[in-house]
Formats: sequence, C-alpha cells, structure tokens
Amino acid sequence: MENRSESLKTERNEAWRSDLRKNIKAKDRTSLIRAKMNEVDANVRIKSYVEVNSGLTVEQAQQEAARCIDCANPTCINGCPVEINIPKFVKRIEQGEFLEAAKVLKETSTLPAVCGRVCPQEKQCEANCFYTQKLKKEPVAIGYLERFAADYERESGQMSVPETATSNNIKIGVIGSGPAGLTFAGEMAKKGYSITVFEALHEIGGVLKYGIPEFRLPNDIVDVEIDNLRKMGVQFETNFVVGKTVSFDDLKEEGYKAFFAGSGAGLPRFMGIPGENYIGIQSSNEYLTRINLMHAAEQDTDTPVVSGKNVMVIGGGNTAMDSVRTAKRLGADRAMIVYRRGMDEMPARKEEIHHAIEEGVEFITLANPIEYFADEKGRVNKVKIQKMELGEPDASGRRRPVAIEGSEYLIQVSTVVVSVGVSPNPLIPDSLPELTTTKWGTIEVNEDTLQSSINTVFAGGDIVRGGATVILAMGDGRRAAQSMDNFLKKNEQ
Repeated sequence: MENRSESLKTERNEAWRSDLRKNIKAKDRTSLIRAKMNEVDANVRIKSYVEVNSGLTVEQAQQEAARCIDCANPTCINGCPVEINIPKFVKRIEQGEFLEAAKVLKETSTLPAVCGRVCPQEKQCEANCFYTQKLKKEPVAIGYLERFAADYERESGQMSVPETATSNNIKIGVIGSGPAGLTFAGEMAKKGYSITVFEALHEIGGVLKYGIPEFRLPNDIVDVEIDNLRKMGVQFETNFVVGKTVSFDDLKEEGYKAFFAGSGAGLPRFMGIPGENYIGIQSSNEYLTRINLMHAAEQDTDTPVVSGKNVMVIGGGNTAMDSVRTAKRLGADRAMIVYRRGMDEMPARKEEIHHAIEEGVEFITLANPIEYFADEKGRVNKVKIQKMELGEPDASGRRRPVAIEGSEYLIQVSTVVVSVGVSPNPLIPDSLPELTTTKWGTIEVNEDTLQSSINTVFAGGDIVRGGATVILAMGDGRRAAQSMDNFLKKNEQ
C-alpha cells in the first residue's frame, strides 16, 4: 500500500508540474504572487529549538520559480558574492529537475543549504532582481528556492559530490572552519590541492555552529555540508590552534606551501560603562557559544550559562536577535532588545525582527544603557537607560543617535547580553609579527587577490572585514582560492 501511495503521489506531482509548464506560457509571469515561507507557529517554536522556517513545498517552489522571467541580463548574479548562476538553477526547479538545480548551486557555492537559510538575499541577489529594480515588486524568492533545492537533494539521499582534479600533492593549511575557511577548502580541493582545515574548537563549522542557533540553522544541515567536503578529500583537525598547538614554521616543515586565514572575529566588544563586570553581564559571543556549542542550557552541564527571567540584549543586529530569541527559549518572561536607534534603522534582517516580534520579544528603541547596578551578591539587577533621538547622519549615512538629557530611567533585569560588535581574533597576527594589520586589528590584504603582506598567506572573512555576513565570507574564500591557485602556479614556473 505504501508503494502504491507513493506512486500515486508521484503521478499527481508530475501531472501538476506538466500543467504548470503548459499554463505558465499563457500567463504573465509577473502577475504571480511571491511564495510565502511556511513557518512553525510561534507558540510552539519558542518551547524548543525546532527550525522556524520549514521550507517550500514542491508546488510552491515550482510556482515561485515560474516567476523568473529569464532576463537577458540577469543582474541577480551581480548581487551574489559567490556568483551562483541563479537563472539556471531557478529554471531547473521550474522544470522539476530538482537534483540538477542542486548541482548548479554546487558549481560555485560550498554551502547552499546554509546560504538558503542565513544569507541576506534581500540585500544582495534579490535586491538586484528585475522585479525589484524595474517593476518595484517583490523579487523572486531566490533564497527560498536555494534552500528548497539543497534540502531536496539532501532528503533524496542522492547527494552529489563536486568533481575534484587529480591531486597535485601540494599541501595547503586553512585556519578556521567558518564559512570563509570551508568555502576556500572546497574550492581548492576542486583544483586538486591537499587541504587540511585547522579548527581551534572541538567542532567544525565556526560561527555556523557556535554563533547561529539551531532554530535558524540546524547543526545537522551544517554537518552534511561538511561531510561533502570530506568526500572531496578535505581533512579536518579540531582542538588545534595554529600559533599555539604548533607554529607556522612547524607546519611549513611538514610541507605546507601556503595558508588561508579565516579565523573570524571572535573577540567581543563591550561599551565601557560603569558596572560591566557584574555577574550576569556577558557578551553575545559567550552567551551563544555556551548554549549552541557547549549545551550550557542542559541540566548537569559543566559550563552553565547565566540566564534569567528578565533578559536584556543590547544591540540591533542579527546576533542580538539570535540572543534574545534564545533567551525566550530558555524561559525568559521578559526578553528585551535595547537599541539606540529606531526600528527602521535596525540592521538585523527584517525576517528575524518579524520572528522576534511574533515570539514576544519586547523592543525598546531610541534607548541606550549608561550604567549597571547589582544586588549585594554582585549580580546585575538594574540597568539605567537613557532615551535617545536621531540627529544628523554620521559617516555611514545613518542618523546619529543623540542622548536626551534628563531622560534616564531604570529597568529591572536578571541577565544582560551585550551584542554591539566584535573585533578580529588577534592570534594569527600575534603569531606572525611580519604580517601587516590595520588599526582595527584586521589583516591587511590586497583587495583584488586577498593576499597578505606575507605572500604565502591569504585571508578573508571577518579576520579581514571585521564582522560581516556568511555569504560575504564565502565570497572571500572563493576569491582567495582562485588567487592562491594563480600565485602557486605562477611560482612553480
């Protein structure tokens, strides 16, 4: 009965696809309505780490793919840092060739299932879509379709592994297993290099594992992408700190010819206001790492995280949203975002803000903490907030927040999570004194090649940018791989 049921289901799907292909020719594609992402109800999801977005159905995906009008000049590709052939994979979906769509993604993207979930498409490929640019309508849901194709392939059990060239036996070291490092490793493996990725933590994935909660990016999704890299021949070493476990000179003696630094920006920033050392005040980096990677929310853990009923998160970016939504799942009665500008200026993705509102997060905008207070045991219990107003634009073009004198008031808290940015990890620069860095501590590189002042060291991602998106880090990894390949081949001659 099960086989017959599956057969009938397949027949219905094929018939639906055939009807769509016939009928779409008679329709104006631009009249189709953009697909809406299916989601788990907010009252259900805040009680667990279930993924919020549940993906598109086959019918939704094909209907959405049919909105693509086959631009003669597909500007969407211009907005993609890894240069995915977007029209090609979207058309494969429209035609029902889902596994082929996934293969197209893998031609340039090492982490398609990840990007389909966390990439800010609305600011990149979708912002360059014909619908957005010319028609002022909602763009084709490229991110939803990318996720659909990657998930379909994974769930089908027919995962394709990108082809790799015959090994050239040239050893390359990759420092850090975040999106920049993983992408670089995959691209270099395709070219036939022997790649080893060195990760300081006990799990592979970098910020994809420690920084992004599973309700946005499940760990098993990341693990599948990493497993594909293993099948391509990439080796991984965990609990391995380059510069401490071994030196760069040690690795050179072992035969490593060049290195890619993708060690990220894991050094948290604080605001420098009175009381920041009280118990219960921590960075979002520590808060999320302990919970996501060290299971600090579980009973009997060796590394418990401090989280209470009144949790205040300072900041307005995606990491702040991840932190405050995590607090809700840990049982906070009042989970607050305090942000010094207004809702319209908040840098977090609109989708993440929308989900936070649905989950009961309180937004206190045009407000800034200026002092913390503690109880007799030294645990934070109040925050002094100063109201703000927007003044003239600053160097970034955003209106500068200006304090309103005499507007201070107190809010009771049990936990404060500070999410106001990060600084580059200093370990690699400290290990290589001849490496040129910027005044912000980032590695200085050639903008075109991503080659550092040491010609055998290339770098990308947050260690260069100081804090950016997953997809920009991936773009750096891809560009650095091409540049290093060119450099090594040139120096062989």
